[in-house]
Amino acid sequence: MTVTDFLPGDPLLHVLRRATYGPTPAATAEIRRLGAPAWLERQLKPAAIADPTADALVARLPLSGLTIDGVRAKVRSGALQMYGWTAMSQLSCATVARAVWSERQLLEVMVDFWSNHLNVTNPSGDVWDNRPDYDRTVIRPYALGRFADLLKASARHPAMLTYLDNRFSTRAAPNENYGRELLELHTVGLGYTEADVKNAARLLTGMTVSWDTGRYVYEAGRHATGAVKVLGFRHANTTAAGGQAAALALLDYLALHPSTARRIATKLCVRFVADDPPAALVTRLAKVYLSNGTAIAPVLRALFGSAEFAASVGAKTRTPYEDVVATVRTLGYAPEKSGAKALQALVWIAESAGQAPMAWAPPNGYPDVASAWASPSGQLIRWNAHLNIAAGWWPSTLQRPASLVAEFAGTVPATYGALIDAVATRLVGRTLAPAHTTALAAFYGKTPAAALRANDAAVGWAFPYLVALLLNSPYFALR
Repeated sequence: MTVTDFLPGDPLLHVLRRATYGPTPAATAEIRRLGAPAWLERQLKPAAIADPTADALVARLPLSGLTIDGVRAKVRSGALQMYGWTAMSQLSCATVARAVWSERQLLEVMVDFWSNHLNVTNPSGDVWDNRPDYDRTVIRPYALGRFADLLKASARHPAMLTYLDNRFSTRAAPNENYGRELLELHTVGLGYTEADVKNAARLLTGMTVSWDTGRYVYEAGRHATGAVKVLGFRHANTTAAGGQAAALALLDYLALHPSTARRIATKLCVRFVADDPPAALVTRLAKVYLSNGTAIAPVLRALFGSAEFAASVGAKTRTPYEDVVATVRTLGYAPEKSGAKALQALVWIAESAGQAPMAWAPPNGYPDVASAWASPSGQLIRWNAHLNIAAGWWPSTLQRPASLVAEFAGTVPATYGALIDAVATRLVGRTLAPAHTTALAAFYGKTPAAALRANDAAVGWAFPYLVALLLNSPYFALR
């Protein structure tokens, strides 16, 4: 078999596997009704999509959406400990809640994309008061907008300025950390010089954080004046008062740099198309990015409408975090009736697999290629998670159907092969290769043609094992 033989040939399901955290019956019905172009347009306008389930879940996590002032007020009132991680922990849970149950799936995928591209580790002690606000005011509002706006919002947020040390940068001692990562990770990539880094760092001085309020502030007295040159950008930078405007001009220049366009296009192709992205597609998308003033929606339209995307079936593998989220989505389990114990459990499962949401420590964000996650221990954790979630062992508070057999197979089929076919079609969108059906039947000590009785273990206590084995397979692991 080739890798494409594990996936259904339906192009609509291909879109759902890449543009969402995994197909569900409802999402599949919607894209079949609308068609891929109309479905994509709807997803590109998330504000118009009602999202009651995700909204209700996030409302159970009120600290996840607090402003900087809000977190600090909780500390002053004694409701939170200073440097405590409660608000950041709730943000992790809210992120999982939205990824699993939000109707705005493309937005959630792009929030994850930009959270990695402009990474600020969550949870992390240094950003205890501002990391939820970074998600709320920087990543989410601009995830489907213009990259230039996102970049400038990030550069003026205390979370980024703290994480990459710019809040400590002064004219007497410019800190080069943010200037370097701005060039290498956020925009143009490699190809800059040390002089470019030093000049970028000088230009960014003064963009800092108030020790009193924890909010962003520009302090002209900390700004290093004097002419600067960064790549092809030049600025006289004559006055400290004009330092912020000069820095924002640099950010606009970098956002529109051809190398940035190529870098963003490449990363989008790695996310949505293939680990080794097609060069011709990257070139076309970079042109779309530049001709649309760094707007991301036109780039996504071109990407999902491309022949390269259509031909990329089987070219991506789910990361551990995506695997956990897709498991709950594929099973169709509903949120727990109250509280957030299941959400916290899902965060812990993803963490044990090496990928809790937003928790990557280095500034380059989580990798999105299969080789980065290819480990026996990680695979075992995923497999255990599939069975634990499917059987309702952990988390135990998710709402499961009264009968998994009825949900995934309808009435009890006549044979073991028919049972496997029905469950596979429901979970992975296709029946299995005959050899794989035979192997699954053999797990129960049967052949595909063996008669299935209503009191057999395969449709009783042992049924979750069939579900888990299907989720353990490449039929599910491929994105």
